[in-house]
Amino acid sequence: MSELDESQDETRAKPQAVGPSRTTRAARKRAQRTRRRRRFAGVFAISLLTVVVVAAVLLGSKMWHLVTARDDDFSGDGKRDIVIQILSGDSTTAVGETLLKRGVVRTVRAFVDAAHGNAAITSIQPGFYRMRTEIPAANAVSRLVDPKSRVGRLVIPEGRQLDDTTDMKTNKTTPGILTLISRATCVDLDGNQRCVSVADLRTAAGKGTSAALLVPDWAVERVQELGDDHRRIEGLIAPGTFNIDPAGSAETTLANLIGAGATQYLTSGLVDTAKSLGLSPYDVLVVASLLQQEANAQDFAKVAQVIYNRLHEHRKLEFDSTVNYPLDRREVATSDGDRAQRTPWNTYMVDGLPRTAICSPGVEALNAAVHPAPGDWLYFVTIDGQGTTLFTRDYQQHLANIELAKRNGVLDSAR
Repeated sequence: MSELDESQDETRAKPQAVGPSRTTRAARKRAQRTRRRRRFAGVFAISLLTVVVVAAVLLGSKMWHLVTARDDDFSGDGKRDIVIQILSGDSTTAVGETLLKRGVVRTVRAFVDAAHGNAAITSIQPGFYRMRTEIPAANAVSRLVDPKSRVGRLVIPEGRQLDDTTDMKTNKTTPGILTLISRATCVDLDGNQRCVSVADLRTAAGKGTSAALLVPDWAVERVQELGDDHRRIEGLIAPGTFNIDPAGSAETTLANLIGAGATQYLTSGLVDTAKSLGLSPYDVLVVASLLQQEANAQDFAKVAQVIYNRLHEHRKLEFDSTVNYPLDRREVATSDGDRAQRTPWNTYMVDGLPRTAICSPGVEALNAAVHPAPGDWLYFVTIDGQGTTLFTRDYQQHLANIELAKRNGVLDSAR
């Protein structure tokens, strides 16, 4: 090779290595490690922040609950007595809302929490309860489940009449419907007892309009015939158990009961069945009241037929129960003087049915009044203490049956 060639070879460019240098690769690795550390640090910081926030929220909630707990419930013995109403189907929350509206508890939540796990609270019956305003929720629960807090519960037995009656043999007085209503309205509020008096109830029964008293259409005419006599609503208050508002007026209380009775009679089919028999619902009610007072349940249907037979043949009914009704007494037999008194109810003196029902008949008596037993009987008499009753169409046989009743001590004088 010539010197020229060698010189040219030295000045010729040398080939360069392809790809990153060692220095570049190292720098990249360091950068990657740095980025990973930064990402880890970021994730750690976020996680730590999340933990701190959650802890702060929990702690804050607990602290808030502690701080506001006193504002969630009342303390102390309360301020004044009131009466609240629990409706059918009310849930615990609904009861709590009622208590909140009436100022008994401070919050619904406090009441629901206090009631949680108390089985008795779920079985509270609809009705009226004496409570106290601004009392702790736990006390409200205790009061509601205490039977002594229940007020306004009225039970009317079958066969009761409006006025008290006296048994002439035992001299025992049986409280009438008006007395039972008055007792049910009694409630002690802050040491003061309030009752709707019997006198106020009697006045409302006699002077209230048919509309105000919710008298059903089929009874309005008969009710108005008696003017302001309180007995005009006899029989329109059905037997049963009722919840009445102790704070209600005499007229409102009677109207609610008469309205409930009208609904009960309508549901039982009284109105429709009476029409099918060619009778008015009011007459069927009166007949049922006679059955309730004159007979034992097993004889209701037979006595009903006796009544219809006598009415059909235009005979007076001559029932001692109708004599005793306006005299407010109960006695199997009556005297000649009693039977001679002319009243709108005395069926010895007046033709047909008495002016009103003579008591509040039960379901069995109502059913018998519209489903009488077939028979031609005109007379009946109970002959012994077991309630055995003999029926006949023959008057002479009836007189013999009466003598048997006398010998057995059931009757003191003839019907």
